[in-house]
Order: sequence, then C-alpha cells, then structure tokens
Amino acid sequence: MSNQSVQTVSTSNDKIKVALAIVAAIAGVVGFYYLADKPALARAGVLVAGLAIAAVILWTSTTGREFLNFAKESVRETKKVVWPSRREATQITGIVFVFVLVMALFLWGTDKTLEFLLYDVILGIRK
Repeated sequence: MSNQSVQTVSTSNDKIKVALAIVAAIAGVVGFYYLADKPALARAGVLVAGLAIAAVILWTSTTGREFLNFAKESVRETKKVVWPSRREATQITGIVFVFVLVMALFLWGTDKTLEFLLYDVILGIRK
C-alpha cells in the first residue's frame, strides 16, 4: 500500500480572488476606523459591507469553498461529541482541584525540606 501525497493546485485566478477578499476585509476594517467621527451605524455598515464583500469573493474561489466545506464538517463532527453531564463535569473539576491542591502541598513541602537542608544543615546560614 503506497501513501501518495495529494497536492491541491490553485489557479492564479483563485489567488487573485483570495487577495481581493483580503483587501476587501481590510478595507472594511480601515473604513470602520477612518469614519470614527461618523455615527456608529454608518461605521458598522462599512465594516459589515467590507466583510460581506470579502466573504462573497472568497466563496467564489476554490479555496473559499474548501474552507466552507471544512467548516461544515467541523460543525458536523462537533455535534457527534458526547459531552459530559453537569454532574460528571462537576466531579471531574473537583478531582482536578484536589489533585492541584495535593501537588501544591507536595511541592511546598519539598521546597521547605530542601531549603532547611541547604541553608540550615549544610551551609548553616540562618540564625
């Protein structure tokens, strides 16, 4: 069985579309800040328009459609996850807190023991 790597080939047309989508998104953000003295509705409209134009341009490219399919598959896979119940989540959280507390006490005790051995017993610095 041979494993062959698959390379996606994007045309220069798709690259131009992605670049235009990025420019449109940046233009929307820049317009939002450029119109700082205008009403909030106008600023939000410019931002939303820039992002919407970017989304439409990106959707027409192969890369954009692949990303959209990836996002849909991600949502579908997330729905398959079996989430813990509230009781299970509370129990797991309690176990983590207890473990952290025990580990903190262990490290504190180890630190104090080494401090005592080093400064009091070996070096005799403390009075």
